[in-house]
Amino acid sequence: MIARNARVKSIVQRRRKTIIRKLRHILLEEVITLIKKKLDNTSIYYWINDSDAETSILFLHPAFADHSCFDKQMKYFGNHFKVIALDLIGHGCSLGKGSITDTADNIAAIMKTEKIGKINLVGVSIGAVLVADFANQYPDQLASLCCIGGYDINHFKPELQKGNSSQQMKMMLRGFLSIRKFAEENKKISAYTPEAQEQFYNMNLHFKKSSFRYLAPLGSLINKHETQERSYPLLIGVGEHDNEMAIKASKQWAESEPTARFVIFSGAGHIVNMDTPDAFNKELESLLQ
Repeated sequence: MIARNARVKSIVQRRRKTIIRKLRHILLEEVITLIKKKLDNTSIYYWINDSDAETSILFLHPAFADHSCFDKQMKYFGNHFKVIALDLIGHGCSLGKGSITDTADNIAAIMKTEKIGKINLVGVSIGAVLVADFANQYPDQLASLCCIGGYDINHFKPELQKGNSSQQMKMMLRGFLSIRKFAEENKKISAYTPEAQEQFYNMNLHFKKSSFRYLAPLGSLINKHETQERSYPLLIGVGEHDNEMAIKASKQWAESEPTARFVIFSGAGHIVNMDTPDAFNKELESLLQ
C-alpha cells in the first residue's frame, strides 16, 4: 500500500509539473514583442525578438504567404530563443529590387547584422527549398535544418520536376486571372484545417500579381550542387494530407539522407506549421535539443 501511494504521488507530481510548465509557456507567449527591421541595401524586411539567447531560429514562409504564418512558432520559441521571420522578396513588406535566389545571401547578411554565428533554419514549401540552398552555400553556418513540404533540390528527379512545374504553371495562371479565386483554390491544396485555410487565404489575398515574377528564378537553384556531408541535424517533414507528389518527394529525400529524421504529420496538409502547430513545435523543439 505504501509503495502504491508513493507511485501515485510521483505520478501526480509529474503531471502537476507538466501542467505548470504548459501554463507558464501559454502565459509567456502573450508577451513576445517583435521588432520590424529592414536589411541594409535590400528590399527585405524581417522581424526579430529582443533576446540575448545564444540559440537562434530563422523561419522562411511558403510562397504567397508572409512571415506571419509563423506567429505560433515565434510565440512558442520566443522566450527561450532568438527568433527571426522574414518576408521573402515579392511577399509582404519585401517589395522592390532583388531576386529570390539572393535569399541565402540575405540570411547570411541578417546573421552578420544580428551577430549570429550559427543558425537553426526552418523552411516550409518554397521556404524549404531556400533553406536547403543556404545549406549548400553556407554549410558551416548551420546549427540545424528543418524542411517541411520540400524536396531534395540537389537531386530533383525529372518526373517530379515536370509534375511540380506543371502544377506551378496552373496556379500562376489562376493568379493572373483573379487573386481572389487563386487564394480560394490555394488555401484548399495548401492547408487542411479550416482555421489554417482561413489564415492562409487572407495572406494570399495580399499577394500582388506583379510578384509572380519573383518566383521565376527558383528553377536555377535545382540540381546545382552536390549534397555535402552534413555536420548538423536534419528534419524532413510532410503533412499526411499533402499531395501525392509532395509526399513521394519528401520520402525519397529522407531515404537518401541517412542521418535525417523523417516525420509525416498527422492531420496536416502542406503548411504543417499552421495546420498542426503544437505537433510541429514539439518536433522542432526536439531537433534543437
